Amino acid sequence: MNRRPLVIAAATVGVLATAALALPNLPPNPVTDTLNDRFFKEKGRHFATAADAPTRGDLAFVLPSWIPKDATDVRVRVRTTGDARLIRFTLGKTPLDGPQCAVSAPAKAGGPHLKARWWPGDTRAEERPECRGPHQYQVAVRGKKVYAWTDGTPSPGARIQDGKPTLAPASAVPAGRP
Repeated sequence: MNRRPLVIAAATVGVLATAALALPNLPPNPVTDTLNDRFFKEKGRHFATAADAPTRGDLAFVLPSWIPKDATDVRVRVRTTGDARLIRFTLGKTPLDGPQCAVSAPAKAGGPHLKARWWPGDTRAEERPECRGPHQYQVAVRGKKVYAWTDGTPSPGARIQDGKPTLAPASAVPAGRP
């Protein structure tokens, strides 16, 4: 009996299983970035400061307006097939002015749909909703580190156009609300 095909098949399965487990934990480089994008449908970027993040172009990495411009060590992980995002940054001198939802009660979110080595295990107890952008974020602050994530849920008051949430005009926000 020829066992060579079985050995080759077992070795191939072993290599693929090892790659599937190791790939998400390898440091970013062109190879892992390409494989993450193609197989896991995720991309990540790191910016020294929030001011270094793009303001146009690849909209996946444009930061929400409520993140202070002097924030440092900004890490973003996005799902390429949707609007899910993880964001982590360190506060500078400008404090985070507190997560808030101006229009109505935010929708309950399940949990982050992405994983990253720099994301803490559990932030559920500390999370508060942030709704000042087109997407509702859940935000947790631990000292100077801020962790924010969205699953793509539109903010209360956001309008959906062409399948994408946009901010409602200022006239749509009830008087007396920020």
